[in-house]
Amino acid sequence: MGRILAVDYGRKRVGLAVTDPMQIVPHGLTTVRACDAADFITKYVESENVERVIIGLPRQMSGQLSESVNYIRPFANKLKTMVQVPVEFVDERFTSVLAHRTMLDAGLKKKDRQNKALVDEISATIILQSYLENRSSVTEII
Repeated sequence: MGRILAVDYGRKRVGLAVTDPMQIVPHGLTTVRACDAADFITKYVESENVERVIIGLPRQMSGQLSESVNYIRPFANKLKTMVQVPVEFVDERFTSVLAHRTMLDAGLKKKDRQNKALVDEISATIILQSYLENRSSVTEII
């Protein structure tokens, strides 16, 4: 069994989270610049036993895809050509809100809560946790 890598893709930064090899516990991995994300993920998949990559797909409250899909989908298509594992989308509604709430609950100071890279990494972890809790939440395989 290999790890699952989660991606919270943004125009500037990409938050990454990964499971343990038994796919039980998700944890934040890092945040990278969007322009470096595909190469970073490719190298990570090559060096670790990664079974699949999941990418958060933002939706509006109505369930419709948000405009962000216009830059997330091309990234996912590029990544699919670079890695030899399945790349899947999962619903990522409310992950940023949950990330901020998690930071508040953890007692982080205001300055730390304003760290957007940390928010992105926590968001990726939340996406991954959600995926693990309900693997049927996969909305699309590309």
